[in-house]
Amino acid sequence: MKATVHTKTNDLQEVEQERSVLRWGGLAGMLGSVLMIVTFVIVGVFVGTDYSAAYLIERFPEMRAARTVENGLFLAVVILWVLHFLALYRALWRESLAPALFGSVIGIMGLVVWAAEALPHVAQAPISDLYHAPGATPEEQATLVFLWQATMGILEAMLLAGFVLLPIGLVCLGVAMLRAPAFGKGLGGATMVLGALGVGGASLLLVNPASVPGAMAGVFTLIIFHFVLGWKVYRLSRQPVGTIEGREEDVPAEVGSNSTKLSNVAQQGR
Repeated sequence: MKATVHTKTNDLQEVEQERSVLRWGGLAGMLGSVLMIVTFVIVGVFVGTDYSAAYLIERFPEMRAARTVENGLFLAVVILWVLHFLALYRALWRESLAPALFGSVIGIMGLVVWAAEALPHVAQAPISDLYHAPGATPEEQATLVFLWQATMGILEAMLLAGFVLLPIGLVCLGVAMLRAPAFGKGLGGATMVLGALGVGGASLLLVNPASVPGAMAGVFTLIIFHFVLGWKVYRLSRQPVGTIEGREEDVPAEVGSNSTKLSNVAQQGR
């Protein structure tokens, strides 16, 4: 009897831990999408849409604070979306281990690449200081513009790599959702469509790195995915015990929310 009570208690603790992963992972996904939109607002208001090296290095001192906030928010988005990918893996691995694992790993790989290029102002600030330093000659400034452009090229290549990896992860996770009752074929199919749109946007960027439609398609598919799936994962964490991933066989219903029963059974076992 004591062994039975101990097993049931461990099962209940495991489900509660799983709920915590889903709850915080879902909230992280939604918050990341909101912060990404805020980042776009900051760029539109304080930075503008002219991304030429000459313009950016000339205006960098007056937009330095905005760029710092923008890049910090972007890094926060990356971290939050990593948590969401981990929560999705936890929610899907029992029904579809391979696509859930591959999708989460590929998605996190894309976010890791983005994290590496998330703070470009750290590399650009010294170049700007030299450009605006008293006594800088026109020839030196022209050289610094080329240096700025080269730095931007490296960072944009890393950004593009993330755009390629992330939608592939979405497609894999969509496949995993098709076999997960908690998500269903509708949500799985919609996720696969979003992933396909992201792949299309990444293809445009591979052909033309300056493609605005490609970049917008890639970004907004990720915003929609993480917000909608974040809400879904959060709702899963609030469902009754035994409904998460169809775990009725793991946690008996009578253990669900009545901890008093466990103590009574333990006393009888003594």
